[in-house]
Formats: sequence, C-alpha cells, structure tokens
Amino acid sequence: MKIQVVGPGCYRCHATERNVINACAELDLAADISHVNDPRQFAALGVRMTPAVVVDGKVLVSGKVPTVEELKRLLSALRQAGS
Repeated sequence: MKIQVVGPGCYRCHATERNVINACAELDLAADISHVNDPRQFAALGVRMTPAVVVDGKVLVSGKVPTVEELKRLLSALRQAGS
C-alpha cells in the first residue's frame, strides 16, 4: 500500500503524517509512506485542499487533519476490499 501525505509542510501536514504513521502502526499495516510537498504535484494527484491523504492514487482525506481512528477505519476498509 502506498500512502502519500500531501501538503506544503505546515504543522497540519506534519500532524497528518504523524497520524498516518500511528494508524499504520496500530493496524500493523506495512505501507510505503511519503510526503509530497511540491505544490505542482498536488493537482496531478487530484488534491485541491491540503493536508490530504492519498492511498494508491485515491484521495481519501482532503482539507483536514484526519484522526488516527478515522485513518484506521479508512485503511482497514481498503485493506479488506483488497483481500
């Protein structure tokens, strides 16, 4: 699973990245997590508002900092759909 945290590097973006890492750890989910901070790439990924979380090319969250619990629900649903 490839997870991209999209945002310019502000506090909210770092909080989102931290929550993604924590959610993956709590789910024991092996994921390739990266941070995209180049504004030219935001539109190419389909992101209009940051921070955003993109999983395998699909925008899951945009314009807010998702909680660890919210991310766990979303990631679990994706993992089950992929099984």
